[in-house]
Order: sequence, then C-alpha cells, then structure tokens
Amino acid sequence: MGRYLNPGNRGFERILKGGYVDKTGMIDLINKTIDTADNLICISRPRRFGKSFAAQMLCAYYDDSCDSHSLFDDKEIAGQRDYETYLNKFHVIYLDITGFISSLKRRGGRMDDLPENIVRAVAEEAALRYPGLVNGKNLSGSLVEIAEATGRKFIFIIDEWDAVLREEKNNIRAQEAYLNLLREWFKNGNFTPYAVAAAYMTGILPVKKDGSQSAISDFREYSVLYPGGYAAYTGFTETEVRDLCRSYAMDFTEAREWYDGYYFEEAGSIYNPYSVMSAMKNKKFRSYWQKTSAAEALLTYIDMDYEGLQEDMVRLISGERIEVEIDGFENDFATFRTKDDVLTLLVHLGYLAYDEGEGTVRIPNEEVRLEFHKILKKGEGEKLAALIRNSRKLLEDTIAGKEERVAKAIEALRDSEYAPGYYNDEQALRYVIRFAYIVCADQYLKIEEIPSGHGIADVVYIPKKRSPLPAMIVELKWNRTAEGALSQIRDRNYPAALKGYGGDILLVGVNYNDKTKKHSCRIERMKG
Repeated sequence: MGRYLNPGNRGFERILKGGYVDKTGMIDLINKTIDTADNLICISRPRRFGKSFAAQMLCAYYDDSCDSHSLFDDKEIAGQRDYETYLNKFHVIYLDITGFISSLKRRGGRMDDLPENIVRAVAEEAALRYPGLVNGKNLSGSLVEIAEATGRKFIFIIDEWDAVLREEKNNIRAQEAYLNLLREWFKNGNFTPYAVAAAYMTGILPVKKDGSQSAISDFREYSVLYPGGYAAYTGFTETEVRDLCRSYAMDFTEAREWYDGYYFEEAGSIYNPYSVMSAMKNKKFRSYWQKTSAAEALLTYIDMDYEGLQEDMVRLISGERIEVEIDGFENDFATFRTKDDVLTLLVHLGYLAYDEGEGTVRIPNEEVRLEFHKILKKGEGEKLAALIRNSRKLLEDTIAGKEERVAKAIEALRDSEYAPGYYNDEQALRYVIRFAYIVCADQYLKIEEIPSGHGIADVVYIPKKRSPLPAMIVELKWNRTAEGALSQIRDRNYPAALKGYGGDILLVGVNYNDKTKKHSCRIERMKG
C-alpha cells in the first residue's frame, strides 16, 4: 500500500471506530457512473461536513490492494446489486491537496511547482509497484500502460481539490498550473477514456469558472446549491440525528434548534455532521462551528458596507431571508463583483442556507447565528455598531422594567433604515422587534409564533443554559393597548411554553397606535 497510489483501507477502518453513521449508499451512486460519460464527479460542501470521511470510504471500497469485505458487508452498500462487482477492483489514486500545499510551504517551495510535486509523488509510488511500466515516461502515459497491462483502470479521489484556489487566490500562475494538471487527466482524449474509470473530487467550491465555461467542463457538479441525488450525503439527515440522539440519550428538539436549517428537496433537513457528533460525544449542545480565514476576510466587505451588505447581514441575523442571484459567482475567493457574490460564497462556506424555490438565503440555525453574531461584532461598521449598542441598552431597560424607555427605543428603530417601508400592521411591528432585540442572539434562543397555553405567543426568548437573564414573552398589538397585550399573555397562559424553565419570566406587551404614531409598552415579571 502507498500514500497516494492504492492507500488501502486503514483510514476508513479508523473512522468506523469513532461512531460512524452509515453513508455507504453514496458508493452505489458512483458505481452507476463508472466508465460512463458521467464518471467525473465534483461534490462541494462546507468544512466539517464529512468530505474527508467520504474520500476515505471510497478509497477503502475501490482499492484493489486490500480486502474490505469486513468493513462493508454489514453496511447499506452491501445490499446493492453492484456491491461485489466493484469492491476492491480498481487502482486508486488518492490526493489530499492541502497536504501537498503544506509540504511545499514548509520547504519554502514555489506554489507554481505544486503540480510537478503531485506528479512526482504518484510516479515514484507507481515505479515501485510497476517498475517495468513506468521507466521514466510521463505519468499519464505510464498510467495508461498500467491500466492496459493489468486490465484495471484508475479511480481518482481528490480531497480539498479547491485548496489552491482558496489559499492562493491571487496567484493566477499557480492556479493555472494546477488546473492544467486536472485538464491533462480529466479532459484529455488520449488519457481519460483509457485510464480513468471514475474521478471523485470534493472541496468547498464547485469547479472554477474560466470566463463563461468551467475550467474542467466535463465534471458533473453537485454543490450545496444543487446537490441533486447526493443531497442525503451532504450531511446527517433528520432520521440519522434522531437515531443518534436516542443512542446518546440527548434531546432531539434541542439538537434541531442548534444544528438544523440546511434543507434540500431531495433529502429534507440536513445537519452539520461535525457539530452533531461533537454535541453527542461531549454531551453538550453549543456552537462547534469552525471559523475560517475566508469568513473573517469577508468582514472587509461588511465593514465597507459593500452594496448595503452590512444592512443585509443584520437582517439575516434578525431572522429575515434575503433574495440573492447566485449565477454570477465565479467559484473563487477573489472575484467579488456584487453583493450577491459575497452572499453566495457564504452559502458555500455553510454560513448561509439557500432556498432554491424562493431564491433566498438565510442563517440556517442557532449555532451559525451565534458565530455570525460574534464575527459581525468584530466589524467596525458604524451602523452595525450603533444598532448593537442600542439593542444592548434596550435589553437592559426591558429587564429593568423601564417601559417608557423601551417604547421610545422601539420608536427610534421604527424611524431607521431597518424598519419596513410600509408600517401598517402587526407583522411590520414584529419586523422591527426582530432588529430591536438583535443583541439577544448572544444569550437567548428566539422562537416566533410558538404554540402555548390557549394560543400562539408572538415571540419567545429563552435564555441559553447558564445565562442569568430572565426569559421573555413578547406579545404585539396594532391599534389596541400594551395592557391588552399583557393580559393576553396571562389569560392564554403563554408562559406554559416555558414549562420546565425555572427562572424569572418577563411578560412584555407592545402596542403601536396608528393615529398617534406612538408605541407603548407594559412589562411584568413572573418570579421563577
């Protein structure tokens, strides 16, 4: 077994010992593409969504230098018709591009030389295993001869395929050299049909666009925007998370609040595997989101208020959806012509979820909302800083029961750019309330229209564990009275929504009078 040529099954064997959720059904999808016109596949998804696990699984299944029956015989793939047909029947070339980049940087090498380093590493291992078939020839020619002599083609598995584009975003020469290597292997009539049974590339970004055409146009792309038949393998499905919660004795409702939010028509709700498994093993729900340098770099655009992006970020944190045009994105980390390009990149990074039917993006769940809030608080945008500062003061006044100050603060926000253009009903008031209490994202879970008692509470803020703050139930009225809103909370027993919560509860009634153009507020504290 080698590192790059036929790496064996030890990587997947190690994964199976750590609480594996069976995703081997994906192998059957790839099996159906072998030696067809659809055999080049690029699957992109955010960090920590199981990309490397899938790559190790494919290595173990296809590699002809090992016997992997013991790893797969009890898995979903074993029930498929082609299970034995392709199990351990191919030469495998496995490349983790981030590893090559790290090695090159450690030695002080030029990134332009990355393709030659990759070719040299594979050629050296090929020469050791098939000495009579390499003999100093170019690697592509040698691989064709190996395939013809052994009667077995190669399965290419490339992990973090887009690492060069991410880490060398301004190094055009390095990018072109790397893309030319991929073209040599996968867009070459003298090589691809003779040596490549299938190729599986995975990374954060889809195939880079070159002008109006993809740089490697023959690849079938399955991204987080359009995952197609691979949707169920983008992350954990809801059924899988329910099963994990039962196995680890964890609360599924809380798991869904923290980690649900990515949705695909073909698979339903999808969860971040890394975060879910971290919560299960640590017996604690919290944010396990891994911030990235790419996301931090986006602060530059936010601070500049790029095409009003800062205001959109605030709207997203408050729970709004934003329309986005995704087709103009160049699939790289350097080319941002519009605000839509930045929003689309955030989808690929996992910071936003995309709704294809609506053409909108939103923050998917509490975990990402919390991290988004932390990132944005580091920004220097004047409008954002003012909004957060005013929201923090509003929360303090609400907890202190200062009703007039709360009403005036909501009134001030009504006159800001965050208010809807048409302030004419209770929904418009709720829209303003979302921004008014935006600072609550730090220490509260916010739930809107939650069934409780004998009705539906408008907005409920539930303190996160270990937070000393009281819970809040906010009821909104239009052309009524704040006292009437407070009475409705009591009469319909909305505090029942917080059954099991032992702390104080603030009952907050807010009314807007369309004639006087004034807000009023009543606050009452229920002792826990």
